[in-house]
Amino acid sequence: MPTSPDMTTDLGPGLLDALQHQVAVFARRAEQTRLGGVGQVRNSMDRAAYLLLNRLDQEGPMGVKALAAGMGIDSSTVTRQVAPLVDTGLVKRTSHPDDGRAVVLQLSPRGQARLDEVRASRRELMRQVTDGWTESERESFCTLLTRFNTALSARQAGHTAAEGQAPPAS
Repeated sequence: MPTSPDMTTDLGPGLLDALQHQVAVFARRAEQTRLGGVGQVRNSMDRAAYLLLNRLDQEGPMGVKALAAGMGIDSSTVTRQVAPLVDTGLVKRTSHPDDGRAVVLQLSPRGQARLDEVRASRRELMRQVTDGWTESERESFCTLLTRFNTALSARQAGHTAAEGQAPPAS
């Protein structure tokens, strides 16, 4: 039942129970498949690597602190997650152009090719899973899922800010 953003609705326990159950099932299914895509690329890139590579692709080269802040995780986590990406040649470490002591992370050409391959595979998975959906249904689902993730992120940011910690990745 659609409502405007300023309207409140009485969400009964039955609906909230169904919602929390479906979110739990979604999380399990997402973890089982890792929403990795189809074909040979399926399950070939973990979530942390995908999110890091995607962020570098979308926002360009940046330092560990900026990357961590943008992803809502702490710098030590980014450093740990980036290390294997550097070792496999997907990410390059370079000196900051203005401060040679600082390190800048950037997507390598190999990383860009790999990310493009994984994105195409995941796009195909999304096409298959939503086969039979209208474009409008896909847009609505994406809008609602984005809204849900944003609300979870904001809630977590509020909790971690109160505790003096960085919020988790979105």
